[in-house]
Amino acid sequence: MDISRPDLKVRRQRRSWTFAAVALVAVAAVAFFVVRLKPAVPSVERSAIWTDTVKRGPLVRQVRGPGTLVPREDRIRLIPAETEATVVRIRVLPGAKVTPDTVLMDLVDPTLTQQLLDAQLQLKAALADLENTRAKVNSDLMTQRAGAATVGADQQQAALQAQTDKSLYDLGVISGLTYSASKGKSDELKERDDLERQRLKLNQASISTQMAVSQTKVEQARAILALKQKQLDALSVKAGIDGVLVDLPHQVGEHVAPGITLAKVVQPDQLKASLKIAETQARDIQIGQPAEIDTHNGVIPGKVQRIDPAVQNGTVTVDVELIGALPQGARPDLSVDGTIDLDRMADVVYVGRPALGNENSTISLFRLSPDGTTAVKVPVKVGRASVNSIQVLEGLQPGDTVVLSDMSRWDANDRLRIE
Repeated sequence: MDISRPDLKVRRQRRSWTFAAVALVAVAAVAFFVVRLKPAVPSVERSAIWTDTVKRGPLVRQVRGPGTLVPREDRIRLIPAETEATVVRIRVLPGAKVTPDTVLMDLVDPTLTQQLLDAQLQLKAALADLENTRAKVNSDLMTQRAGAATVGADQQQAALQAQTDKSLYDLGVISGLTYSASKGKSDELKERDDLERQRLKLNQASISTQMAVSQTKVEQARAILALKQKQLDALSVKAGIDGVLVDLPHQVGEHVAPGITLAKVVQPDQLKASLKIAETQARDIQIGQPAEIDTHNGVIPGKVQRIDPAVQNGTVTVDVELIGALPQGARPDLSVDGTIDLDRMADVVYVGRPALGNENSTISLFRLSPDGTTAVKVPVKVGRASVNSIQVLEGLQPGDTVVLSDMSRWDANDRLRIE
């Protein structure tokens, strides 16, 4: 017969509660220590980062941008159509080397020949009118001179007679009436002589005016004839300069209007570089600053020639005049890279330009320990920047090694392990 033992049941329940309490306390303690533990320091492979050493010395500030080689404006010749005409023959295709006398194409304008003939006849008529005017005015001038000479001779004779009559009157040989008559005639002829001389001067001035009018008509006819002759000669379209034909946009049978571009000729050895510089970097660029143009087949020195005042698509166009000889293969529209020297800073602390961070700001960089096994994040105040370098104002010392590559994925960590 089993005997009931309630005390044993109570004892077993107490033992279970004790074990549960101990287990709960143990779990709570473990959880507490786990929470207090710091996260493990992440590791980064050395080959996956880009580092540089802080230096002290001179720093050349530069900006860089892509661009193309383009012909200089004074070395481009656009050949326009002089008159309405039709293309009848093309002699040279784009890409060919040409000389000033190379005929590129032939045009025809049926009305121009008739206009040239009319201009020749107008010139002959103007020349004939000039000769007729010259003969007429010379005849009129001779008649006027003859009349003036006659009056002058009569005036001299009357003056002599008046002198003689005065002497006779003083001697009492002739009467005063006779002397007065001869003196009056002398005075009248003197006045007529003065008038004839004035009229002769006026006629000479009139002759110059009439001749100038006729001469102007001749010059006008000659100018029209020269223009028509030039237009006729322009039907044989010539290159005009030594260079390369780069554009010939018309076909045989095509009708062209005056002013339409017929061809484009450039001198390929007279080029400049047109660079696209980011607007944030272009503010310190000045005319005359030295530059280098990398054609990927050689580097050409140059200087800044022009800065476009407008911003397009976030860039500023900067034209660089090329000073050195062009390397082989340099031609219009060739892609190049340009570097412009802004200024030279004599003695500064600088480091390679990090992947993230602008000039004149405070950025965070990971500085490597002397043994290179760990990296600690430090705030760094930077100043003016160049293409590949940036000035360090605070936070680093010469000889420090820092990580320049993009470390944004570890922004939450203050320390890294370098493997």
